[in-house]
Amino acid sequence: MSPAFLKRRSPFVRTIAVLASVALVASQAALAGVTQHSIRAEKVDIVAQPATTARFGCELRSFTSTRLTCYGPEAIRKAYGLDSLIAAGMTGAGQTIVIIDAFGSPTLASDLSAFDSVFGLPPPPSLQQIHMPGSTPFNYADNNQLGWAEETSLDVQWAHAIAPGANIIVVAAVDNSDQAILDAQNYAITNKLGYIISESFGESELALLQSGKTGKKILKDNEDSYKKAKAGKISVLVSAGDDGASGTDVNGTFLTVPVANYPASSPNVTTVGGTNLFFGTPTNADPNGTYQGEVVWNDGFGAGGGGISMAFEIPDYQDENIPKAAQKALKENRGYPDVAYNAGVRGGVIVFLGFLDTAFGPGNNGFYIFGGTSAGAPQWAGVTAIANQIAGKPLGFLNTRIYSLGKRGLLGTLMHDVTVGNNSLNGVTGFSATPSWDLATGWGTPNTGFVKALATQTSDEGGDD
Repeated sequence: MSPAFLKRRSPFVRTIAVLASVALVASQAALAGVTQHSIRAEKVDIVAQPATTARFGCELRSFTSTRLTCYGPEAIRKAYGLDSLIAAGMTGAGQTIVIIDAFGSPTLASDLSAFDSVFGLPPPPSLQQIHMPGSTPFNYADNNQLGWAEETSLDVQWAHAIAPGANIIVVAAVDNSDQAILDAQNYAITNKLGYIISESFGESELALLQSGKTGKKILKDNEDSYKKAKAGKISVLVSAGDDGASGTDVNGTFLTVPVANYPASSPNVTTVGGTNLFFGTPTNADPNGTYQGEVVWNDGFGAGGGGISMAFEIPDYQDENIPKAAQKALKENRGYPDVAYNAGVRGGVIVFLGFLDTAFGPGNNGFYIFGGTSAGAPQWAGVTAIANQIAGKPLGFLNTRIYSLGKRGLLGTLMHDVTVGNNSLNGVTGFSATPSWDLATGWGTPNTGFVKALATQTSDEGGDD
């Protein structure tokens, strides 16, 4: 029996061209709230014992196979130059990653335990799930809640895979309305639960602007919250979205021009775009292999978010530090993403789900391939936890550090500069990857040496602190 929501896609993203074709007028249409940025694909079975490197057949498939390739923690760590740091004890020890989601997962701890058992990972020092006041018992008949439970398990398992020594706290909002998500976010910031926050959700920035005072208040309240996090030295990592450069208006109608995603478009967060990663041999995935390359995520299941904000001016860290051609393209507005990470469904990551039997009947629990930019934000949170451990302090807002490294020309070797592909989707012409920073993958994905450089780069060079 297959779950009805096997493939989940979420709307949103944009460019300033929308100004010419869509009037920003108040609308009575109700905002739908935020949507998670994850896509669940096929179920996979264990074919090898935990003592071996490849646990699943999809970890060894051909890149051209009609069936999906996949990655476990070992391949991802090697691809992004994290394996040697983790082996040396740089595991995010002493750090806490806070994950904001809606509803939470009813099997969060047991799901992580199953994931750890198969991949030979230690349990985190601490795992907590905080349900916000007013939360109700989990409803296994609600596809929305089930989708968010998937999201939560994905976020926790892969934040832990990258930073196995970090504590993890999930703050589960009452629901996925704007106010409920904001309440959970403010709870985490006000109570100083941790110095790293991961958020894998978003909504149409244009829809918020078209919603008049209500939408603009949502933007203002969220920006006030992110500024508070910034002042408290909290790093906030958010996913860029899974619909490429396409997005909706306030009525939920996809437009024929690019539309930005929020909070991806916020100047006060670090936004993670998507790539399709090729790790293994030139022809096949293989956890014993090497980094083969990356392209913009656009594999038929979705595409990495990226675009230009209509709501926010270009921040100093971009205005001063990106190539002149990129500055010109932004037309004095905030562009995103800032960085990228593997998000492909073809080449997705493996996640254990233990609540599907209850929802759909026996035989549905197990390991699944997941993609989407939701996979990137929590892993970047793990990267940040390692960097904080190396620095011996919270790094806080990351963009000033990252863009300063970019201006100095150091990211060409410290990051994988993705230069192939685009995020055109749903009939909308998107943005192409180019050398250096671009609107499809930002500065690119981590490479050997990046984390140490991030930890030692001062935050006052090239932008706001």
